[in-house]
Amino acid sequence: MGALEIVTSADRHDLDEQAREAFRPVWPEFIFHDPVSSEHISRVETYFPQFDLLVLDDGEVVAGGWGVPLRWDGAVSTLPYGYDGALVSAVAGYENAVPADTLCIQAAAVRADRQGGGLAGQTLTALRERATAAGLQRVIAPVRPAIKSRYPLTPMETFARWCRSDGLHIDPWIRTHQRLGATVLAPAARSMIITGTVAEWEEWAAMAFPETGQYVVPEALDLVTIDRGQDRGTYTETNLWMRHC
Repeated sequence: MGALEIVTSADRHDLDEQAREAFRPVWPEFIFHDPVSSEHISRVETYFPQFDLLVLDDGEVVAGGWGVPLRWDGAVSTLPYGYDGALVSAVAGYENAVPADTLCIQAAAVRADRQGGGLAGQTLTALRERATAAGLQRVIAPVRPAIKSRYPLTPMETFARWCRSDGLHIDPWIRTHQRLGATVLAPAARSMIITGTVAEWEEWAAMAFPETGQYVVPEALDLVTIDRGQDRGTYTETNLWMRHC
């Protein structure tokens, strides 16, 4: 490993294709079909480029993460409804000149061949440092637990309580946040909602849905509901709100 360098995506558009190749395989295909994200992401890139980071090792993209600044009073009851809600709040706040006081870390990822080496924690730390430098008082994240997809029938409220003997969570991604001092706040019950035709869902999930019903889909944290009569598949993902500061 060489010297790590942190840059913004806006400053290094020459790395766009390399970043896509590094990060897209890390996420399930259906994640890329969230309509709220599709509607807002171009404005996020325009409004908040300073919070869209790439981690380079000898010039190669090995990790990255991004967040959005928004207004939040610190009360659990007033948290955005999740990933989608944070996007809407941040964009609307910017366009209506509402001063932000909180950074919401939307995602962080590490290239598959570099996972397990501490790069995720370094990415989160870099985002937190950007928040501090921008004068933001708080940092939160709608965390997508790494192994929750193994327990799609388990409510997030229950999963959130599952800890190891050392007191840390059983989920490695939650543990990464905890080791940086983050604490669990509450489930984000409607963090993102993804809909599509049955054919689209069969393509995204690489599996068949012969009948109307609920299905366990690889890498989905919750069940996917298929309605063949309406030709519609619906996935409502629950994430877990965590607070860093």
